[in-house]
Amino acid sequence: MGLPDHTAYPLIMGVINATPDSFSDGGAYDPVAQGLRLIAEGADVLDIGGESTRPGAEPVSAAEEIARVVPVIDALRARWSGPLSIDTLKPEVARAAFAAGATLWNDVTALSRSPDSLATAAALKGQVILMHMQGEPRTMQAAPHYDDVVAEVEAYMLNRAEAAIAAGVARENIWLDPGIGFGKTLDHNLSLIRATRRLASHGFPLLMAASRKRFIAALEDREGAPPSDATQRIGGTLAIHLYAVQNGARMVRVHDVAEMRQALRLWAALA
Repeated sequence: MGLPDHTAYPLIMGVINATPDSFSDGGAYDPVAQGLRLIAEGADVLDIGGESTRPGAEPVSAAEEIARVVPVIDALRARWSGPLSIDTLKPEVARAAFAAGATLWNDVTALSRSPDSLATAAALKGQVILMHMQGEPRTMQAAPHYDDVVAEVEAYMLNRAEAAIAAGVARENIWLDPGIGFGKTLDHNLSLIRATRRLASHGFPLLMAASRKRFIAALEDREGAPPSDATQRIGGTLAIHLYAVQNGARMVRVHDVAEMRQALRLWAALA
């Protein structure tokens, strides 16, 4: 099952954390109930992850990750015919998720973590999201550095897209994601968001995923505002994603689907 048409209206990807240590909710929700709620709020696709990729996160085994995500995919597929995405960097987890009903692989390593990733993506014949990340989750925020963050992220994403095509992934199945918050400082993130139109101009649809990210709080801290937790960053999330879709992003990945849907509806009415 492919994604809905993203050319007429940007898509909303709802986040489901089947983990005990998510940065946004700390595993506070039942993932199936969360998924059903996001569907009711208007999510176009659900993204299910069983391993936290927050800064400093420890890895989990493929077996543990599969045990977390496959029952969620099974339960949601029994209740919903819409597209389900697996958020994983492990090809064996992607294979298990697709066998359960997922049709999109969202990989924070852009299919580079394993020698089998590219071939697996081609064999699965689903859509893939290729994200840029400098370093790896445990250390990515230690001291990220770029000479030109926009040019380097752009070149990396396009290189990985061409590698995927060469491995047999259909060009029309590839999405790009600049990886906001993954090995980037506040200024790096702002530069990439400002460059949305450029990053979306290469023939691959662009996903923007800035929901509740820490750099929103970092901007507040820089301006002297009191610290905020993840659930207090919805306003910043909406501002970033509206800017992104105005400048060519075709999908936004969010925790707060109802608020994003309302904001996009008004944006469309004003267009």
